[in-house]
Amino acid sequence: MTVSSNTAANKRWPALGELRHQISVLAPVAAPDGSGGAAITYALQAQVFADIRTNSGQSKLFDDRLTGDVSLSVWIRFIPGLTPDHRFGFGSRTFLIRSVIDHDGRNRFLECLCEEFVT
Repeated sequence: MTVSSNTAANKRWPALGELRHQISVLAPVAAPDGSGGAAITYALQAQVFADIRTNSGQSKLFDDRLTGDVSLSVWIRFIPGLTPDHRFGFGSRTFLIRSVIDHDGRNRFLECLCEEFVT
């Protein structure tokens, strides 16, 4: 089996065996907040398998506490309609999706650049 690569982004598609982490795709849902507005909550849309790759991380002082930001690439099989408004759940962790990339435009895999806020 040949593994394709995207030379422009220097990315390698994940092999099927690398999609080994089961994650939740969480879709935004607007719920009335009782004062005429809406609060955004997240509901389970799908359970998928993913390849989670850590890109970078940093620690910083926030509100007199040491916190951290972790940048991740999450590779999944193509899901129509996935946007940065969605989130991923992985156990007790939540990943905010910053961008969704279909590198070759063939609807096979998506690379989602994500951020995790660690407290």
